[in-house]
Amino acid sequence: MKLLILLGAAALMVTSAASADPLGERKELMKERGAQMRVLAPVAQGKAPFDAAAVLDALEKLGANARATDVDALWPAGSEGGDTKSAPAIWSDMEGFKAAEKKFEDDIAAAIAAKPADLSAFQAVFGPVAANCGACHQKYRL
Repeated sequence: MKLLILLGAAALMVTSAASADPLGERKELMKERGAQMRVLAPVAQGKAPFDAAAVLDALEKLGANARATDVDALWPAGSEGGDTKSAPAIWSDMEGFKAAEKKFEDDIAAAIAAKPADLSAFQAVFGPVAANCGACHQKYRL
């Protein structure tokens, strides 16, 4: 029983800590996302060699990042200010922003599931992933 209480308290502390600095946390998640895109985009553009294992690793890291992105916790009301590139459209169109994030997560999951074995297969599944980034940046990023 004591163990259950301790586990519950630990989970609460982790949840509280996770949302203690939404601006900082969302910046870190987006930096991670950008780092994986800088691995994948040159491969898709033919500027870096295709390596199936490296591509799948980067896709899986991107998928973990997408799953860790809790829109409600990271873009709460009142977090519009400060040193942020998040556009006001996020808060005025929260449902649209959530839908864009969900589409990104779904497209990443599909790319991972496809396990692209060559450049052509990778380009086919990476296109929608990259398009999500561009669309979201146009509407929801300053």
